[in-house]
Amino acid sequence: MIHPTAVVAPKAEIDSNVEIGPYAVIAGDVQIHAGTVIGSHVTIERYTTIGPDCRIFQHAAIGAEPQAIKFGGEKTFVKIGRGTTIREFVTIHRGTAFGGGATEVGEENLLMAYTHIAHDCLTGRNVIFANAASLGGHIKVGDYAILGALVGVHQFVRIGDYAFIGGMSTVTKDVPPYLLASGAPRAKPYGLNIVGLKRHGFAPETILALKKAYRILFRLGLRLNEAIRRIAAEVDQASEVVDFIEFIKSSQRGIIR
Repeated sequence: MIHPTAVVAPKAEIDSNVEIGPYAVIAGDVQIHAGTVIGSHVTIERYTTIGPDCRIFQHAAIGAEPQAIKFGGEKTFVKIGRGTTIREFVTIHRGTAFGGGATEVGEENLLMAYTHIAHDCLTGRNVIFANAASLGGHIKVGDYAILGALVGVHQFVRIGDYAFIGGMSTVTKDVPPYLLASGAPRAKPYGLNIVGLKRHGFAPETILALKKAYRILFRLGLRLNEAIRRIAAEVDQASEVVDFIEFIKSSQRGIIR
């Protein structure tokens, strides 16, 4: 299953059910699990673990040293979750010792062509990155989030579960879960991701509660603390509403408004 032109280091741990295409380069201290297919000209650097049933297309580069000035060559990692698809020319960099030590892409993600995942980023499950979406360092992306083409996300930003970021947006502050956001030079909220919530089976009463919370937070001109108090007092405290409030309260950079 390994093409004769591929270069695979002796210390790489490759499951017998892995396919590696022409001219791929696999370094030592790499683990690739069963069912994964590596395309031609892919480069996988050391300290990278690829989960089972992944597909990595031609010219992707995974596990290179981070583009961080403070990085000193320390042993850090990249971890790719089960069932993730990585398309052409995607780049994913290792973590840093000062940022947690690992870059982790969750299960069943789709990284379209030219996506960049910088050091110490963490993504949830079933995340979609459209073409040329780019994450700066130390970013967390929640489950089922979608980033449109050419989206740029600033370092240390968090993007919540089920959020949808429109193409060519610049995200400099946290995006709470369940929101639509778009815009440059800074993204702004444009309502709930209703289509996404319905597609994933959210109950109508849950969507209604989230709509009420959104209106209080973004449409009444309230200070943030006052809006949070009113949401707690006036909106049905479904688990999704609680998650919405807790995300906002825990924000270090502030949220888009």
